[in-house]
Order: sequence, then C-alpha cells, then structure tokens
Amino acid sequence: MKYVIIGGDAAGMSAAMQIIKYDQDAEVVTLEKGAIYSYGQCGLPYTISGLVPSTDDLIARRIETFRNKFGIDARTYHEVQTIDPKTKTVVGQDTQSGKRFHLSYDKLLIASGASPIIPDWKGIGLSGVHTLKTIPDANQIIRNLSEEIQNVTVIGGGDIGLEMAESFRTLGKSVRLIHRGTYVGKMFDPDMAQYIHEEAKKHQIELIVNENVIAIEGLRSVESIRTDQKVYKTDLVLISTGIKPNTSFIQGTGITTGMKGAIQTNRYMETNVKDIYAAGDCTLQYHMVKEQDDYVPLGTTANKQGRIAGLNMARQPRRFKGITGSSILKFMDLTLGKTGLSEWEAMKLNIPYEVVKIEAKDIANYYPGSRPIHIKLTYRSDNYQLLGGQIIGEKGVDKRVDVLATALFNRMTILELEDLDLSYAPPYNGSWDPIQRAARQAMRGLSEKVKHD
Repeated sequence: MKYVIIGGDAAGMSAAMQIIKYDQDAEVVTLEKGAIYSYGQCGLPYTISGLVPSTDDLIARRIETFRNKFGIDARTYHEVQTIDPKTKTVVGQDTQSGKRFHLSYDKLLIASGASPIIPDWKGIGLSGVHTLKTIPDANQIIRNLSEEIQNVTVIGGGDIGLEMAESFRTLGKSVRLIHRGTYVGKMFDPDMAQYIHEEAKKHQIELIVNENVIAIEGLRSVESIRTDQKVYKTDLVLISTGIKPNTSFIQGTGITTGMKGAIQTNRYMETNVKDIYAAGDCTLQYHMVKEQDDYVPLGTTANKQGRIAGLNMARQPRRFKGITGSSILKFMDLTLGKTGLSEWEAMKLNIPYEVVKIEAKDIANYYPGSRPIHIKLTYRSDNYQLLGGQIIGEKGVDKRVDVLATALFNRMTILELEDLDLSYAPPYNGSWDPIQRAARQAMRGLSEKVKHD
C-alpha cells in the first residue's frame, strides 16, 4: 500500500507514524514544501524573545530520523500543485531543482496546513515587514532585531499578535499594536477583554483600536504605518491578521470545502473523494458545543486529527470526537483562557443563554500570594447546560479551563459543576473552586428569577 502525505508537520507526521506502526508493508512518502519537518510552531514567539534559546529547540524530530529510523521517504522543497483523483496522482515541483514530479498513491492525506494572510497594502514588501508562521520566519525576525530597531508595530490583536507584542516588549522595544476592531483578543467578550487592555497599559504597550492600516511606507525599509486616521513611525512591522488554509491546489478535485476554503471531512478524516483524507490547519473541525463544523486551527487539534487520519488510513477505525474550542495564551503577567462559547457566540447562534461573571482568588484567600482570577461562564437558560467559559488571571487559569473543557465534552450542566470533586489545599485552591463559586452564583440567580416569575 502506497501512502502519500502532503505536509511534514504536526498532522502529516502524526499520521505517518500511525501508518508505519499498523501497516508493516506500507510505503510512505511525505511531501514538505519547506525544509523542516515536525516542529512546534507555537513556540516561535518565545525564540524571538530569547526565552527559548534557539529555533532548533522547537524541532521534535529531524528529517533524518524519519528517513533512517522509520523508513519514511521524507522529501523537502516538494510543493504540490495539483491532484488527480481519477488517476490517483499528485503533481508538483521540486522548488530547489525546478523539476516536476508525478507521484501515484493508493491513499492520500492532505495535511498542508495554513499560511498567514498578507493584505495587499502598498509597501508590504519593504525590508523590516514580517509575518510569523515558520522557523525561517522567526529566524528572519531575529536577524532583523538589531539594537537600532527600537519602535516595533504589531498589526492584529489575535493570539499571535498578543504573544509577539509581549516578545518585543520583553526585549525592551517600544511596542504599538494596531487592531481594526474595537478590542483585542476577539476570542473573548468585551467585558473580559478589558483586562487585556489594562495589562497592555500596565506594561506600556500602546493599543490602537478602531483603525485600519492602509499602507506601509518607506524607501527600502519600513519607516511608518499609515492608517485611515494617522501615520505612525516604526522600525519594524509584524503582520498578524489571521491565517488561511493551504488548499488552492485541490481545485478541480471535487473535494468539498467550507469556511475560508478549509477542507470538510467526516469523523474518520475522510473527504468526500475516495481514498483522500485531510487533517490539521487545512481542514474544518467539528465543534461539539456548536454542533457544526468550525475553523479553529490549533496545534493540539492538528496532532489529534493527524493521528486519527493515520489510524483510519491503516485500517484501524477511530472517530474524531470534535473540539470544544479550548485555547490559552500568556500575555505579560496574565494567562488568557477560553473554552466553548463566549456570550457573543451564543447570541450569534441564537442559543437561549445566561451568563455569570465573578472575581475570585486563585487559591485560598488567606494564603500568601493569592491573586485575582476573573471567570465568566455561559450556559443555556432552558436546561442550564454549560456552553463555555472565559478565565483571565495571573495564576490557576490553565487547570480551570481544562476542567471546563472536560465538562463541555461531557455535556454537563452548570449545576453539575458544583458537584465536581476538585482538589483542595490552601496553596492550590479555595475550599470552593472559583468555577464552582461561579456556578453557585448562577444557580442563585436562577432561583431568584424563578421566585419573581
């Protein structure tokens, strides 16, 4: 059986490892358009700040390991251009030699990932203008960050934008973040995002919201950013305006796509075209709370989908259960966590909902070092089923987001959160965990509402 995998990172290589494990006679060919296999993209901002010493530290397995130890025909600089499902052929070009290649397959996995969205602004090609998605991107930024670079502008207030604003500030740079929306951290509701804005101000990161970038200006190198309201001087620009799935080469195959051109699969990671599978950032993900496909590209999901795709390709049936939309990031002294639906997402989906929001302490109030933690839960108003949670604080955010993600996976109600047997000792928690306190407050509110009704 000949397996061809397009993409040599998280999803692609997770699949490859399952195939060689369960199919002893497998011939596995992986096609990577870059030079580096299997690395942690989420660690890139921390190599730029110097917290992680080198981008080499992010490489999980080197290409020689896949070739020599596991017998995978792992190719680099092989860019796929077309797929012919009728002849079961992949066609592309070796971008180093310029030679075209034709590869036949019995089963094909598309794990081509995603690329940064690059707006068509004037001056986008000036020196000192960067995006961040790959190790070469990070190395280029590191090379560009000389002592003369003092004023840095980040465009975009999503996860990467916030993480890179922190990285540049950690290096002592003057940082400005421009975002076209009304607030940064769009995964949160506005009342939760205010804590992000306050943290930026605390660390002298200038936030510019409600402004649209229209041009990048300079002669050879970037000198300023022009928005629809003002011109800002800058020495370096990091563009973080989102990503798009790498799926242009599937045109004409008949493969079904959804939002942003991401590939639609079933729970076995099969596309609608026979013997073609897809996984990772180029695909949609089934959202368990929304009960529909969504596009939430994350490294955890890519590894999971890739593993499941590989198992199914090797005739080891396994279903992808879906996601709850869990994410977490560090921004200066804060941890920002979310899972499930925010209030505005519930509203957009026309789900009957209520919210509860509290401020508590991450550990026992009397224990030294306790810090505030802000929690907002969203739940259905008709049956009290938990819909999601947003948590922001200095400590203790991660474990509580994971508790809520587990609760969402098991379709628990707000009342059932109170019944959870969570660990307690003063250095780690209060006798009632903050998420349970939020649940109790929600139930009190519902009781009062019933009385009035």
